[in-house]
Amino acid sequence: MPEAGLLAILPMNEIVFFLNKVVIAGFIIGSVYALGAVGVTLIFGILRFAHFPHGDMMTAGAFVALVLLWIFPGAGAAVGLPTAFVLMPIAMAVTALFAVGLDRTFYRPMRKAGVKPVVMVMTSIGVMLMMQGLLRLFAGTGTRQLYVDTDAKDIYRIPLGGRDLVITEPQLLLFATTIVAVVALHLFLTRSRMGKAMRAVSDNPDLARVSGISIDHVVRTTWLIAGALAAAGGTLLALDVTLKPDLSYNIILPIFAAAIVGGVGQPYGAIAGGLLVGFSETLAVFNWSVLLRPLRPYLPEFIEIPAKLAFVPTEYKIVVPFFILVAVLIWRPTGIFKGRVNI
Repeated sequence: MPEAGLLAILPMNEIVFFLNKVVIAGFIIGSVYALGAVGVTLIFGILRFAHFPHGDMMTAGAFVALVLLWIFPGAGAAVGLPTAFVLMPIAMAVTALFAVGLDRTFYRPMRKAGVKPVVMVMTSIGVMLMMQGLLRLFAGTGTRQLYVDTDAKDIYRIPLGGRDLVITEPQLLLFATTIVAVVALHLFLTRSRMGKAMRAVSDNPDLARVSGISIDHVVRTTWLIAGALAAAGGTLLALDVTLKPDLSYNIILPIFAAAIVGGVGQPYGAIAGGLLVGFSETLAVFNWSVLLRPLRPYLPEFIEIPAKLAFVPTEYKIVVPFFILVAVLIWRPTGIFKGRVNI
């Protein structure tokens, strides 16, 4: 059948709507979750505790980018990219150093004291509350845009069957950054000496220590990577939406769900878990009646297609990651990738 004829019989309006609202949106939020979950799972794999302030570290990284934006407002005009994205590597470096400072100030004294893992978790909760308070103290409660007057939030439209696939420049940058981060992390963990040392410490810390591996260097590198990825995820999310002090509120729980679903302590599992949770959220809140409308002429008169048909209302989508978490853990308790469930 000719392409024109095929497009004529397909419900292209509904298909393009589905691609925009589910496929593209799922990749967007899933990429953010993946960048955050990698940091959470690296910290757990090396240090064996759940770092609850990780979402606030993503928010802090975005605010660092905002401060740099105020200092260098014309940095993006020279290369034709959003200024915040051009300055993001500096924000990643600053946030990475901030993450190392958090460890040295709060967590390393606890490790030296030999406290139990539950004490480390309670410490991380305290740090999370402290960071949330400080962010609100210095940044207020209002929303901000990571754009300057010289920036333009470009929107790209790809024609498809009479409708347009819509994707924005920040979303393209998010996709590209996630791919680069995944490839770079893979090469680092498999090819570099420090990456192999991190894997050794994650597998067996005691054996790694007696083999001559510097645990302090591994821990510092872990925090540097986690902090840098957190800043990237927070900045790119703020570019796509808005920046506010409670940016981490709606993402920290899905990030932990992604890390656990993918397999705690497994970086590749965190990436898969982030995409799984992201797509599940978009599928759960999608209005499926849109796809059913082309079937209306073929249905009996007594069957009516509701105007709104979604698995969960949008305001309750936060329950989706936990449903997936329970379902996956019942099917595979160690996660999609075999993670570490013993602490």
